[in-house]
Amino acid sequence: MNISRQGRHYVLIGLLQYIVDWGVMVGLSHLGLSVELANVAGRVSGAALGFWLNGRITFAGEDTTVGRRQFLRFVLLWLCTTAVSTWAIGTIEHMTSLQWAWLAKPAIELVLAGMSFLVSRHWVYRR
Repeated sequence: MNISRQGRHYVLIGLLQYIVDWGVMVGLSHLGLSVELANVAGRVSGAALGFWLNGRITFAGEDTTVGRRQFLRFVLLWLCTTAVSTWAIGTIEHMTSLQWAWLAKPAIELVLAGMSFLVSRHWVYRR
C-alpha cells in the first residue's frame, strides 16, 4: 500500500472526524458539560466515523480487514489517545479558560493523529 495515498485519505477522513469531534466538544461544553466529558463525547462521535472509513478506504488492502480484532485494537488506541487528549484539554482549561481549551484542541489532536496514523497503519487494521 502506498503511504502517500494512505496519508492523503487519513488526512481527509481525519478532517471530517475532527469537525464532528470539535463541534460536539464545543457544543456540549458551551451548554455546561465539563470540558473533559464533552471531549470524550466528541472523540466518541469522531471515532465511530473514522474507524469504519479508515478501515474501508485508507488502509484497505489484501493484508488488512475491518473486524472484531481490528475493532478491539482500535478501541485500545482510542482509549490511550483519548486519555492524553482529555488530560491535556482539562489541564489547559483549569490553568487558563474554556476558550483556550477550545483553541488548544486542534494542536493536541494533530499530534495525536500523527501517532495514530502510524499505529493504525502498522497494527490496528492488520489481519
